Amino acid sequence: MPLPPNRADHVGSLLRPDALRRAHGDRRAGRIDAAALTASVEHEIRQAVRRQEDAGLQVVTDGEFRRGSWFLGFVDALEGIALAPVPLQFSATGVDDKSWHGPVIRARLRRMRPIVVDDFVFLQGTTTRVPKVTLPAPSVMHFFGGVNGVDAAVYPDLDLFFADLAAIYREEIAALHAQGCRYLQLDEVPLALLCDPAIRQTVSARGAHPERLIGLYIKAVNDALAGCPPDLCVVMHLCRGNYRGRWMGTGGYDPIAERLFNDLDVDGFLLEFDSERAGGFEPLRYLPADKRAFLGLISSKSGEIENPDALARLLDHAMRHAPAERLGLCPQCGFASSAGGNPIAPEVQWAKLALTVATAQRVWGET
Repeated sequence: MPLPPNRADHVGSLLRPDALRRAHGDRRAGRIDAAALTASVEHEIRQAVRRQEDAGLQVVTDGEFRRGSWFLGFVDALEGIALAPVPLQFSATGVDDKSWHGPVIRARLRRMRPIVVDDFVFLQGTTTRVPKVTLPAPSVMHFFGGVNGVDAAVYPDLDLFFADLAAIYREEIAALHAQGCRYLQLDEVPLALLCDPAIRQTVSARGAHPERLIGLYIKAVNDALAGCPPDLCVVMHLCRGNYRGRWMGTGGYDPIAERLFNDLDVDGFLLEFDSERAGGFEPLRYLPADKRAFLGLISSKSGEIENPDALARLLDHAMRHAPAERLGLCPQCGFASSAGGNPIAPEVQWAKLALTVATAQRVWGET
């Protein structure tokens, strides 16, 4: 398996520029047509790629500027998925909890069109750096709907549901690779939430078994990646929820770490580590020699820019549990998992990405 080609990475989503927000508003009001909106989106993607390159990143994304949220592009490209209220809410200190809608399965799954292939082709044409695209992990299509999330009349056998889902991923991955994609990220939330004792209790109360779900979701990823081209690097981002500075879960990686790092057929991980909610570095002891963990020590939720010396000290502490060659650095999550974005200023976002690169250069001598 290929190691990620970088020491500094970012999760993918970027704050939407004001010009892009205005273009969407103009489109909704009928002042511009779809072609004009697309032109605006593509212009802003080019600008965002330039800013990532200027920050020194070796891997760049399109900021997820074409999506309303991190998983909606996947949902929109598939037949059989609807949105329904999710019992788990987003929380943050000093603000009201926020409810949201997540995916539920109401018909047989079918890939109606490419999911991110066209996005990748455009992104690849804007840069000489490594272009990265992101997809939600398979668990996202199962976990949030609860016991009735997958309609039993459609999928009386859950194995058939996951088989259909895996086939969709394999088809998309093959198409991406044929177009030149060599770096893919899966965004995984349920596995991270299953580190939270309160959420594990909630899951048990609704009739599921947290440990079985962990095994089920690991298998779902491995089935989705079965036959993956050997030169395609796949990383997984672990997230406890990210919506305008809010989160859904807390708790260290201890309940999943050994299986997460060793049983998943991925090449690396982007791990949330920016607050006490993520626990300590001890679970990194399970990280094998052929995988890399990017430590999300830089917060995308806070407008405060981290101290470079403090970051270096944290990385030194992490290296007591996993050797330096297995580690990298990244922000803890995306800056705009939904189009509304997190409560930070654009200049802070770019400063944090530049800090990520500068710290990686300082610690590893490479970016």
